Amino acid sequence: MSNIKLFESKKVRSLWSEEENKWYFSIVDVVEILTSQLTHQGARNYWKVLKSRLLNEGNQTVTNCNRLKLVAEDGKMRETDVADTEQLLRIIQSIPSPKAEPFKQWLAKVGNERIQEISDPSQSIDRARENWQKLGRSEKWIQQRMTG
Repeated sequence: MSNIKLFESKKVRSLWSEEENKWYFSIVDVVEILTSQLTHQGARNYWKVLKSRLLNEGNQTVTNCNRLKLVAEDGKMRETDVADTEQLLRIIQSIPSPKAEPFKQWLAKVGNERIQEISDPSQSIDRARENWQKLGRSEKWIQQRMTG
């Protein structure tokens, strides 16, 4: 299940793995937010350099990152470096940014929401409606998704 999470009104592409029972987040999207890159390409370049540095240091987090297909800026499905919550938190620790602490809190909130949704699926429906509203979808559009 592909999904978009919002952090300070910025999009972070994510994917829920039913098989592994965990979220994967686009590393480049997170890097773009934390480093205040002006372009997505700038964020990709920053991640490329950071990944190389971490690999040279022997950081296993980078080695264990996956590549999954997520919707790219052009609307096409493209392979993207992704990390689960634990890996992402370790990567965030390597990025000097005043935005890191709020991001860690946001990740904890997203994880907690998912746990709540598992125990009470109606919360998932409410959260989907709320997210669609934040993304500017009309009530008619939302209702069609909820019933169709």
